[in-house]
Amino acid sequence: MSNVFGQLTHYNTVIHRIDPRVKFFGLIALMVVCFLNYGNYANRFIILGVLALIIYIIMLLGKVSLLSLLKNLKGLWVMMIFLLIIFVFVPSRTGSTDSYHEMFRFNDNYIIYWEGLFQTLHVFLRLVLMVALTLILTSTTEPMDITYALEWYLYPLKLLKFPTQIITMIISLALRFIPTLLGESRKIMKAQKSRGVDYDRGFLSQKIKSITTLIVPLLISCFSKSTELSLAMVARGYDPYAKRTSYKILKFRKYDAFALTIILIILATFITLSCLAIYYPGADNFLKLFFGIEAF
Repeated sequence: MSNVFGQLTHYNTVIHRIDPRVKFFGLIALMVVCFLNYGNYANRFIILGVLALIIYIIMLLGKVSLLSLLKNLKGLWVMMIFLLIIFVFVPSRTGSTDSYHEMFRFNDNYIIYWEGLFQTLHVFLRLVLMVALTLILTSTTEPMDITYALEWYLYPLKLLKFPTQIITMIISLALRFIPTLLGESRKIMKAQKSRGVDYDRGFLSQKIKSITTLIVPLLISCFSKSTELSLAMVARGYDPYAKRTSYKILKFRKYDAFALTIILIILATFITLSCLAIYYPGADNFLKLFFGIEAF
């Protein structure tokens, strides 16, 4: 979490200058592209490869470190192993297996198919791309700008008397205090290690007991800071239901329109490819359609 949240890089790049509302829309649009159906696995890996190239270009433009992305992928390896066990080592019992490609056969009742491995890689690549997109947003956008963008998108709910200002205030406070609480947790861990607590060694039961020495003081610190924050807001006359103004006014500029146009073109292109793969006969294999290469 320390590599994803609160690590804003203060550069004057074109990605940093883009309106946060456009960046938030781009985040949602590219995530939708990740989850569209493109037919067979060859099509899916081609699309994800192209999308990964686009995201990498955006990272270069925004000077987002690739090393920080790799650090965030540490927690995904456990999930990948879990997915591998589900998709590969647990034989499929639903649907027809006539179109499956056999990878390894233990006996007639237990067969491992290539599709299980492909499905694992497909899900893992989706997760990696989503982590990269989130990292780009949080590394190039101020936390308060993200809050302003959310408030702008929630504006139609004001017509239904929905307390959007209260929701955005909660989100802004959460984003503001995530780095603070992470720093507090590091201090508590160092203090507990100096007292002989070992978080890295021992069996699972011992690690659970050790982690309670971190969780309990951290919860107490959270409640203490929240009480101080609420008293400070009351002392300054904060009224959640009063009409509020913004310190920063978001303005839509020319390069924001250019960035939005590029995002819409990318979204429309991938939606068209998805529709071709699903509904157009003969276009269910992009390699065969464009390059004449057979693949499954």
